[in-house]
Amino acid sequence: MKSNSCKVFLYIIGLLVAPVTGAAQNDFAGGYVRPLSDVAADVEQRFDVRISFRNIAPDTVGLSYADFRIRPYSVERTLTNICAPLDLKWSRRPNGSFRIEPYEYHRRTVEEGREMLAWPSSQYGSREEWERRREVLIGDVRRMMNPEPWFPMAEAPNVVRGRELRKEGYTVRNFALETLPGLYVCGSVYAPARGGSHPLVVVPSGHWPGGRLREEHQLLMASLARMGAVAVDMDIFGWGDSELQVGADAHRAGYSMRIQALWSKAVTDWVLRDRRDIDLSRIGVTGGSGGATHALLLALLDERVSAAAPMVHLVSHFDGGCPCESGIAVSLAGRGSCMPELLATLAPRPVLVVSDGGDWTASWPELEYPFVRRIWEFYDAADRVRNVHLPDERHDVGPSKRRAVYEFFAEVFGLDPSRADERRVEVLPEPELRMFADGVLPDGAVASREELEKMIMK
Repeated sequence: MKSNSCKVFLYIIGLLVAPVTGAAQNDFAGGYVRPLSDVAADVEQRFDVRISFRNIAPDTVGLSYADFRIRPYSVERTLTNICAPLDLKWSRRPNGSFRIEPYEYHRRTVEEGREMLAWPSSQYGSREEWERRREVLIGDVRRMMNPEPWFPMAEAPNVVRGRELRKEGYTVRNFALETLPGLYVCGSVYAPARGGSHPLVVVPSGHWPGGRLREEHQLLMASLARMGAVAVDMDIFGWGDSELQVGADAHRAGYSMRIQALWSKAVTDWVLRDRRDIDLSRIGVTGGSGGATHALLLALLDERVSAAAPMVHLVSHFDGGCPCESGIAVSLAGRGSCMPELLATLAPRPVLVVSDGGDWTASWPELEYPFVRRIWEFYDAADRVRNVHLPDERHDVGPSKRRAVYEFFAEVFGLDPSRADERRVEVLPEPELRMFADGVLPDGAVASREELEKMIMK
């Protein structure tokens, strides 16, 4: 018996280490193994197509039972059979060729997005059925994110404040807020120069170089303040001042999404406690790309959010891919969902989605918008969900996208659109918006990723 076990073990090892080239492997005993490059060449010849590869060395990849995976009636079915066991995927390129590349958990085809939206839509045909689904979705997301244990451990966490900078029609003041013992989130509060009661707009930053310090972000923040809103932003975890504490590599850690969600919530709570000029009935969120993800997560975690304006993100077929925005599988809420359905949980609150023709949001007018509009229709509020689509633009938060956001918040929060004049905004040098620009951290501050992980992974 022992001898037979050894023989089976050696046979399996032989299959694993056998070379992927050579006709000798193309039989039953050898598993009909052929190199992926050879199989692809065969497919090209059979179907008169071109196949390219991305991030794969096809000569080194062996495909078992290769010949049996080819379907003479369908190149698409053939490519699916080839890719699936190798954890690969295929896509059709604009020029009609095909590309094979590693499977990505966060990216799907537009057609898969269409199928994904059709599945939950079939589960609700009325407001009552939708609200049962909504309750499940929100409950699942909150359990997955579960940031409560990481909320500030004191009712009055340490806050380090910068000096107030007075500009034309607005002020800017930096802050460093302690969110876990020794871990600070840094950001800036842009406020109207005039008094009165103001809405609050929370603006998580996206993944553009410079983060919240870049010019287009400053223009957005200052213009919202000039219009009459208090606007607050914060660093991405591991970027800006946060990089001084935990290093840039921590941004791709598995816990980064939870920390960034914690930061959005903690900053919102702090501003509402700290300022007496905020109208609690007017709390909005906006942000572009990864910032749109965290704007949505804040709205899911905090029901005080009354309006949202995500930009260039939140489609049915792309979740982001960075651990900070899709590392926790919120798209699996409700036995399977997607970002537009999670966005729809905000209905019937006012929502604007800004999309463009140069990134994955090109599908919004035709695919995602009809889906979410149907849910607002359950509340007789279809006019409260909007899509501004810019087909000739690309993935950014450029002037026309910002203008759409200004017009949206001017309408839903009663702001003054005439004051959204970006020529009146003074773009500040990066050091003026950083709390730790001199490299000096507060006493007791976390000073390494290892120190943070020792605390949160107890």
